[in-house]
Amino acid sequence: MSQAGLYVVATPIGNLEDITYRAVRLLSEVDLIAAEDTRHSRVLLSHYNITTPVQALHEHNEIQVFERILDRIAGGQAIALISDAGTPLISDPGFHLVRAAREAGLPVYSVPGPSAVIAALSVAGLPPDRFAFEGFLPSKATARKKRLQTLCHETRTLVFFESSHRIEAAIADMTEVFGEQRLVAVCRELTKKFETVLRVPLAEMKMELAQDSNQSRGEFVVVVDGYQGSEDMALSNAQQMALALLEFLPASQAARVAAQLNDVPRRKVYELLK
Repeated sequence: MSQAGLYVVATPIGNLEDITYRAVRLLSEVDLIAAEDTRHSRVLLSHYNITTPVQALHEHNEIQVFERILDRIAGGQAIALISDAGTPLISDPGFHLVRAAREAGLPVYSVPGPSAVIAALSVAGLPPDRFAFEGFLPSKATARKKRLQTLCHETRTLVFFESSHRIEAAIADMTEVFGEQRLVAVCRELTKKFETVLRVPLAEMKMELAQDSNQSRGEFVVVVDGYQGSEDMALSNAQQMALALLEFLPASQAARVAAQLNDVPRRKVYELLK
C-alpha cells in the first residue's frame, strides 16, 4: 500500500492509454481519490478496473472539503488528487488543497504524466525553450483584448487554453492585437480521434476557422509565437514584397530576395507564402 500523503496524479488528456504504470497502481492503492468530476473520472477508473472510493473536489467545493481530506491524510491515509484531464492545478482545481497540505506539514507527492500545455508545445513548431502559460482568456471581448494587449510585447512563446464557442473570437482578437503575421498553432483535440494541429499566421488562421466549422469543435490549446520586436514589421514588409515577386519568381526565390532586402530570415518569409 502507498504511504500516507497527498498524491497529485496526472491523467490522460484524451487517449486513455496515456497514463503511467505508477499512476494506475497508486489510484488502485490509495484510500480515496479526490476527483474534479466523479462521473467523468469513472470512465478512466472503470477502464483500468480501479474500484477506489471517489470524492468530488471541484472549484465550487474545494474550500469546504479540503479540511476533511487533510484530516484523513494526517490520520495516516493516502489520498490521490486528479482532474478531468491532464495534470491537476494547471487551470484545474487543487491549488487550495495542495497549499493547505504543505502548510500543515503533510507530504505531497507528484505523479507526473500528461499535460496539454507540454503536449501542445511539443508539436506546435514554435520555440518551446521559454514560454508563458496564460490559461483561459477572459470570456468578455473587452477584457480579452485588454489581457492580450498586456502580452503584445511578450517575447516568450504564449500558450492559452480556449473553448470551442470562443476560439474564433479569440483568434480574431489576437489578430487585431498581435498583428496578422504573428505565427500561431491551434492544437485541437490533442491525443483524441479528431486531433489536428494548424500552424499559420494569425490572419490565415482566422480564415481557416471561418471556412471549416470542424476546426471550431472540441478543446483547444493555442500556441502563439513571441514578439520579435522590429522584425515583426520587417517580416510583414517582406511578405508583401515576396507576394508581389511571385508574379515573376518561384516562391523560394521570391522569399530569398524579399528576406535579403528586409533583413529577415528567408525561412520565415517562405513559410508565409505557403
